[in-house]
Amino acid sequence: MFKGFERRRVATTGAEISVARAGTGPPLLLLHGYPQTHAMWHQVAPRLAEDFTVVVADLRGYGDSGKPPSAADHFTYSKRAMAADAVEVMQALGYDEFSVAGHDRGARVAYRLALDHPDRIRRLAVLDIIPTHTVFSTVDKAVATSTFHWFFLIQPYDLPERLIGGAPEYFLRTLLARWSGNGFTCFSADALAEYVRCFSDPATIHATCEDYRAGATVDFALDAHDFGRRTIACPTLVLWGGLGRVERRDPLAVWRQWAADVSGGPLPCGHFLAEEAPDETGDALRTFFRPGGTKP
Repeated sequence: MFKGFERRRVATTGAEISVARAGTGPPLLLLHGYPQTHAMWHQVAPRLAEDFTVVVADLRGYGDSGKPPSAADHFTYSKRAMAADAVEVMQALGYDEFSVAGHDRGARVAYRLALDHPDRIRRLAVLDIIPTHTVFSTVDKAVATSTFHWFFLIQPYDLPERLIGGAPEYFLRTLLARWSGNGFTCFSADALAEYVRCFSDPATIHATCEDYRAGATVDFALDAHDFGRRTIACPTLVLWGGLGRVERRDPLAVWRQWAADVSGGPLPCGHFLAEEAPDETGDALRTFFRPGGTKP
């Protein structure tokens, strides 16, 4: 995977981030979600590298990036801290301004980037999420059932860590199969092996629980403070799986409460857009991010 990509580690203020880079043209950062790594972009990133300088990164706590010690307030794994990582990584690579696309947890980092660093983000794409504040503020039976892990992973240390650590591959495979639109058929053997390798690390399990604990505390509080006060100023593309759970939430209407310029729509897949519908995902991102790009 990622043939021709340059790999390196970049030290930020709070972590060491594992990145891969290829291509020429405007800089574009790609961020992954839970419980995956940058490998989720393996079908899309090489295509985008034909038009952009593509940087794919493992979020702190995930993949081969550093797992800094957690803190009692969970800020270490907040989206604000992860967004700061992204800014420092891109600066180290020579990019003061860039566009960003994120999926799942990476999309939460991406929209926090656009809120906290509006002078750096040219364009934003969020894949298969609605804002953290909206999720927690509108929980009903359907949400609690389909996103049960939100409420399991935020339980105090070390209950979820011990339970997941007893069978990490089973837990990982169960989530991947449930959230996709077609079981395991969308995941390449190489990508799946990478997810299993990284998620089997107890440090990753703890860090990813901290990611969700931060979501329920720091991230929610930051969103609550910003809602109605700050708006994402850059053009924002919203994509989601038409066969998934986000479809039920009217994503465009939700995001228009948070961003000034919103476009997008559903793709024919479940949660894992870049692996279930790589052609459609790549085409939508290329169209949106290219200079003078139009809205899909």
